[in-house]
Amino acid sequence: MTAGPEPRAVDVLVVGAGQAGLSAAYHLRRRGFVPVGEDAAGATGTYVVLDGEEGPGGAWRHRWRSLRMATVNGISELPGMPTPEADPCAPSSEFITDYFAGYEDELDLPVLRPVRVASVEREDDDPRGRLRVVSSVGTWSARALVNATGTWSKPFWPVYPGQETFRGRQLHVADYVSAEEFAGQHVAVVGGGISAVQLLDEISLVTTTSWFTRREPVWRDTPFDPDAGRAAVAMVEDRVARGLPPQSVVSVTGLIWTPSLRAAAERGALDRRPMFTQILPEGVRLADGEVLPVDVILWATGFRAALDHLRPLHLRGPGGGIAMEGTRVAAEPRVHLVGYGPSSSTIGANRAGRAAVNDLVRLLGGQPAGLPH
Repeated sequence: MTAGPEPRAVDVLVVGAGQAGLSAAYHLRRRGFVPVGEDAAGATGTYVVLDGEEGPGGAWRHRWRSLRMATVNGISELPGMPTPEADPCAPSSEFITDYFAGYEDELDLPVLRPVRVASVEREDDDPRGRLRVVSSVGTWSARALVNATGTWSKPFWPVYPGQETFRGRQLHVADYVSAEEFAGQHVAVVGGGISAVQLLDEISLVTTTSWFTRREPVWRDTPFDPDAGRAAVAMVEDRVARGLPPQSVVSVTGLIWTPSLRAAAERGALDRRPMFTQILPEGVRLADGEVLPVDVILWATGFRAALDHLRPLHLRGPGGGIAMEGTRVAAEPRVHLVGYGPSSSTIGANRAGRAAVNDLVRLLGGQPAGLPH
């Protein structure tokens, strides 16, 4: 039996090339790291970015085409390159994908794709040792890991009684294409977040809808100013510091009225119903026992952090979350999670990339690059 090829050595391995991953890559380069394979003499170290997508753009590649730059909830420019002026009618998926592609080219970032990371594990018991990263393009040996895998690849599907008996169509927001495909059908939208109300607004223009949430939605009548943003981030930071799963953004900020959503409310599209109790072949059973015929159930129920590949590290605590110190995993300082918890917003992702790199420079300082001799 012959041994497999030696793992490829790198100092910092970044998983994911969305907003957070590109921010980390930018700051690594800025702090003196060079792409793996280049001459590392005099450099701080080497780095590489592994991305599971077919091309640039991260989760933005999959947003529905009707989400335009005029209605997108918010974007933030990547560090070191201003966002180009956008046509308000441009699909956000196309505009932001082009922006990310230009960013990678301009900065010559070492992004390998499509690469699936299967697992990350410790090579030995040395707390300053290396991490073994098993991927679809081979195995890597890294001194540190910046995880920026986001949530889009892990949609959350709730389980309800009778779900398997439904004769209509069920889909998640991750699979949504356009409102026109539902014309003439009654669509039940489930979820209390931003995607739910945006899609209710859109779908209700072409067909009938019903909106279901577990809790009464909280609408925000005051502007979401910097003070409100800092307060929201602080609440999420407190949760992850205590090892609890991060809450959704809306659970902290509330839903924000826009002219389009006010118009949707006026035509009754945002009349919320309590969550149904059962799914039937022909529809759903309402809380009062009545049966509502439904053709489509659209689950706008959010996403979970895509961290399955980190399971061998056993990072989750008794609270179900991962205890964090800033972007660093408290129990594993070689691993940083960016775009997780308080850094899940686009602005937060930029800051997290910088913070993670600053911390890793301190962690790795004074040690030679590459595999130990």
